[in-house]
Amino acid sequence: MPSSGTRPGVRLLWPALALPGMVWIALLFVLPLYVVLAIVFGRIDPVFRTAVPVWSPLDWDFSQFTFVLERIVGEGGYFGPALVRTAVYVLIASSLCVLIAYPVAYYTARYAGRRKALLLTLLIAPFWISYMMRMLAWVNLLQDDGLVNQALSLGGLFPGDVNWLDGRSSTVVLGLVYGYVPYMILPLFAGLDRIPASVLEAARDLGASRWEAFRRVTLRLSRPAIIAGVLLTCLPMLGDYFTSDLLSGSPRTSMAGNLINESVQTPGQTGQAGAFVLIVLLVALVPMLLYIRTVRDPSAVRS
Repeated sequence: MPSSGTRPGVRLLWPALALPGMVWIALLFVLPLYVVLAIVFGRIDPVFRTAVPVWSPLDWDFSQFTFVLERIVGEGGYFGPALVRTAVYVLIASSLCVLIAYPVAYYTARYAGRRKALLLTLLIAPFWISYMMRMLAWVNLLQDDGLVNQALSLGGLFPGDVNWLDGRSSTVVLGLVYGYVPYMILPLFAGLDRIPASVLEAARDLGASRWEAFRRVTLRLSRPAIIAGVLLTCLPMLGDYFTSDLLSGSPRTSMAGNLINESVQTPGQTGQAGAFVLIVLLVALVPMLLYIRTVRDPSAVRS
């Protein structure tokens, strides 16, 4: 606690340093979120079918948000399957990202040695290429005469005419994993690289095997990094619509992002699109709160 004799300039130092970040958050998060709320709980122009935002919370109309909720869990819940499908896709894709990224990050942090910088550069390299271009590359690979079918047929020796782009859930999940796995590798590497080697040596000196040292020390200490990686991958996945559009284009694989995109492009449904955004935001708060709890409570990592 600062003493009563602390100079006023010192007391104002940290608030002054935090002020630019607070202004940034207010301008780029709080205000846009309020605009979304004003549109969701606003009105629809009866002539031009455009959204009319209502800025006063006292005059908000909840009919559009209620309409979306009724179409999710009610008798005519045709929005529900897409939301459930999104949750399943994100869960599977995030789990696969962890399984793929953890060994890569572990090797880079522990055994890469002088090649660590080179490997990190190669891991970051996909960020330099447009996401659309990377997905279009997968479209070419997964075509009927693409390299994937040619590899499965061993150059034409066996039948390999799988139509990967015909509304397959596995193709969409594959695209999500490929597109977002770098977001998982980098935080895992940062977390694993910060674990002191002396802690692992102490575990081995106390009689722990390599597997026990990994399970009881490395895995537990890297749990915040795993949660951070899951957070960085699942949040953009929840709003992703481009992957399903390019690799499937079928209503059978539509996700929450596709519902938002279609609602935005349909006259008179901008408020419904905002309602979907709020639902996705509420769902995204769950992993965010879990991460905050893990960072602020060290016992949550050891448990």
